[in-house]
Amino acid sequence: MTPGAVLLDLTRAEAVHLSMLVRDFLVVLDGSPADDPAVARLVPPAYPDDEAASADFRSLTEADLLAGRRADAETVIDALGPVDAAMLDSQAAHEVVPLAVDAAQLPAWLRTLTALRLVLASRIGITDEDAQPVDDPRYGIYEWLASRLDQLVETATGRD
Repeated sequence: MTPGAVLLDLTRAEAVHLSMLVRDFLVVLDGSPADDPAVARLVPPAYPDDEAASADFRSLTEADLLAGRRADAETVIDALGPVDAAMLDSQAAHEVVPLAVDAAQLPAWLRTLTALRLVLASRIGITDEDAQPVDDPRYGIYEWLASRLDQLVETATGRD
């Protein structure tokens, strides 16, 4: 493990699922951002009280912001390695395999997991802390991503 790297404890199945989620996120980013409220949530208005100024700012920054999101997501995919969906049905699927996240990659991981949560929140209607659709199965994924974010932050800051 390189100095400054943090360990993220994932089962093999979790690694496969996370890789698939991040790949799906790339598909969302490559879609039609202007028409997708989830993507709009990734590039919120810079001037909430001035719609015209926000639109101008967004027209100047959105492409670069989304390109950064893509690059971050690709960093995560590269670290997770190839997807082997057959792993989900194997006995080894529940084996915990610590993944070393290099200190240089950590910001990309944090941004990507946060962006995934924002997209999921948009898709399932979470607008604030009180809106928790626990009956929606995607809410479990939303919470799981939060736990992985917490694990990364706590490990990186030495609070584990």
